[in-house]
Amino acid sequence: MKNILLILLMWGVGFPALAADDPEGASAPVAVSAADPGEDKAGSGLPIPRFVSLRSDKVFVRTGPALRYPIKWVYNRADMPVEIIQEFDTWRKIKDIDGDEGWVHQSLLSPKRAVLVTAPNDINLNKEPDLTTPVLAKLEPHVLAMVKACDPVWCEVEAGGYQGWTERKYLWGVYPQERFN
Repeated sequence: MKNILLILLMWGVGFPALAADDPEGASAPVAVSAADPGEDKAGSGLPIPRFVSLRSDKVFVRTGPALRYPIKWVYNRADMPVEIIQEFDTWRKIKDIDGDEGWVHQSLLSPKRAVLVTAPNDINLNKEPDLTTPVLAKLEPHVLAMVKACDPVWCEVEAGGYQGWTERKYLWGVYPQERFN
């Protein structure tokens, strides 16, 4: 938790000292506006919903938008894609591939794009965005890949040291018609 607080302090986010008997900060007093967490209080101004990834391999997901809210669960994998569905001040309500929702601090999220393979079987990673090009590797179900670019049918991804193209219909972490490079 000290590393996370150090990162938050480096980003200019101030938090009260945590009690020694509460290393996760679940009950640390935090001054929070009485506003409804459902309203956008000085959010980022970026589109909602949008996909991002987890910045750290230890991310606490809370029941509400402040350290005083209890931890619901902990993600233990950096780069995992999540969808931001709501913002409140410096907190982001996220949804994961299973539909589970919770709040994380914005400093624990990265704009880097990642995807998870959702196909029930292995999928091909082709050299080019075309089924007739050589297959460079097979991506297993639930594999995490970093996204380089997407067109309406294909996404260029990197996974396990391989970079190539796969059909976006088998990926979670990009919207159906979203294009980027």
